[in-house]
Amino acid sequence: MRRALLTTVAATTVVSAAGAAPALAISASPDKAPLFNGSVYAIAYRGSTVYVGGSFTSVAWGGRNYSRSRLAAFDARSGTLLSWSPAANSTVMALAVSGSSVYAGGAFTRISGVGRDNLARIDAASGSVGSFSHRVSGAPYALAVGNGRLYAGGSFTAVDGSTRRNAAAFSLSSGALDGGWRPSADDSVHALAVTSSRIYLGGAFHQVNGVSRTLRIAAVSPSGGTVDRGFLPTAPAQVNGVTTDSAGVYVATGGQGGRAIAYSGGGAMRWQRVFDGDAVAVASLGGTIYVGGHFDRACTTVNNGAHGTCTDGSVSRVKLAAITGGGALTGWAPQANGVIGVRTLVVDRNRGALGAGGDFTTIGGQNRKRYASFN
Repeated sequence: MRRALLTTVAATTVVSAAGAAPALAISASPDKAPLFNGSVYAIAYRGSTVYVGGSFTSVAWGGRNYSRSRLAAFDARSGTLLSWSPAANSTVMALAVSGSSVYAGGAFTRISGVGRDNLARIDAASGSVGSFSHRVSGAPYALAVGNGRLYAGGSFTAVDGSTRRNAAAFSLSSGALDGGWRPSADDSVHALAVTSSRIYLGGAFHQVNGVSRTLRIAAVSPSGGTVDRGFLPTAPAQVNGVTTDSAGVYVATGGQGGRAIAYSGGGAMRWQRVFDGDAVAVASLGGTIYVGGHFDRACTTVNNGAHGTCTDGSVSRVKLAAITGGGALTGWAPQANGVIGVRTLVVDRNRGALGAGGDFTTIGGQNRKRYASFN
């Protein structure tokens, strides 16, 4: 009964807020950027530099094609491609930056000819592969930095022969596997969000550390990985993306139509928005929540039917949408194309901009192959 009441309250909030017309935080027109010949899975920012990872093997800029094997970097303001070009031999799925290091995770076994088992540290300026080296029995899908650690989530069973069930951490100073941080998720972790007091895990798991009500979303401690029982919501479907801001926690889910869901710090649902396809990525910038995924329309209520079709009306939001902190859909609608659409959204704090990566080739009819930035 209590769960039903919470759902009804959230639905009412969405409907009443849908008619609002809040100001747009960023432009819907994309900046200039290089063009990628394959999927972009990961984006990371360091000062004025954008680092990109994916499955691409070449990048076009200024009328020329340049060889870039699944890793590339360019100037955030002008879009100018940089010489940084470490070469991964298979897909890079996650990136994180700390100081002068770029961390990459994915399905590769070599970077620039150097053996690295799905996880590597690369110099942010030269592109040289660092000494950081671990045996990962599986693939990292998400990386995040904070609290003196590199946190990794994915689908893996061990690191350096030590059991790690889909989550692990490493010291940023020494590079060593953190022996104390070992939350155990019973299925894959697809997303991470780091704060000073909590690490949020999102994914396909049913439980973390055997604790009930950690279905697909959980918060654990930064140092030991114990479940924080002050945050115990349950997500309706696989959590593909997680982010936080001062107001709470936001997730992007799949399921029968995707959802963007806002939770309080205590785990109570604040609002939800429903789309006619999976929500894959979520980011918060200036009090606005941005969502990307496979969807083409945003539903006007939380009700949908077979294959996620909106049953009570909808508006066009092709692969990208923006929501106010109170749950109202904004008018921001860049309209990306493709079937897969958007795979990742990352905020560029230096410019107050939003980066999107995925499989799209146009944004609002403009040629933007698999990466776009909005300022």
